[in-house]
Amino acid sequence: MTDAPQLMTLAQWSHGAPWRLSLPHSQPRHALIWVTRGQARATVGGLRRGVGAHNALTVPADTLFSLDIGPACYGQVCLIAPGGPALMPDMPEHLRIREVQQQAELTSLLDAMTRESAQGRPFADEASQALAILITVWLRRALIGQEAAPRPTAAQRLVMAYAALIEQNHAQGQPMAAYARDLGVTPTHLTRSCKACCGMTAADLLVQRTLHAAREMLEDGNDAIRHVAAQLGFGSAAYFSRFITQHTRLSPSELRKRARKE
Repeated sequence: MTDAPQLMTLAQWSHGAPWRLSLPHSQPRHALIWVTRGQARATVGGLRRGVGAHNALTVPADTLFSLDIGPACYGQVCLIAPGGPALMPDMPEHLRIREVQQQAELTSLLDAMTRESAQGRPFADEASQALAILITVWLRRALIGQEAAPRPTAAQRLVMAYAALIEQNHAQGQPMAAYARDLGVTPTHLTRSCKACCGMTAADLLVQRTLHAAREMLEDGNDAIRHVAAQLGFGSAAYFSRFITQHTRLSPSELRKRARKE
């Protein structure tokens, strides 16, 4: 992974495979999502929200999230490595930018980064880094003018904690009930809270995170299927195969073969 900021459209970010964004997962870099047309639905840290035109959404690195892009939605994402000079928020932020001047400022900065990437001129990485700093300055200025977010409810705090645990431990293969026990609640209470905050059960959130990891390893990597199963905490390759087939209608080998052809 390069430390240089990377800018792409939301369609490019999905690499032509909607599951790469719509299934819960995380990114190693901070993401600033800027939607200029249409609607999307994002679940960040276990909390679902609608994202409309001229909305900016930040997703911190290593935060569980998913993004469902509507058919008429257009937007861009700027990926920024942690620890660099471009300072991104440590918590998710959702900004509704109503002032035309603010909208134009961000769009202009993103357009300039696009040109730097496309033209391939000398010192393009340095120019993109400088633009990323300006983009994050724009973001912090915009945050000053936003209304303070309401204090999270008890259910939201629980689901955020659950989402963080999933992201840390999904490869261990432990069931949802074990997460509930670690959080000091019953599986029923955890499920009820997840349904209220993100529209899916606690078990489904865990399953979908595991499915994203499995598909990524199968379609992008070359590890033997039994090794993928072991790395994700499945007791056997046969159980892993049933899991993949149940959720994709393809066997692991068929899924890998189809991805290689595309």
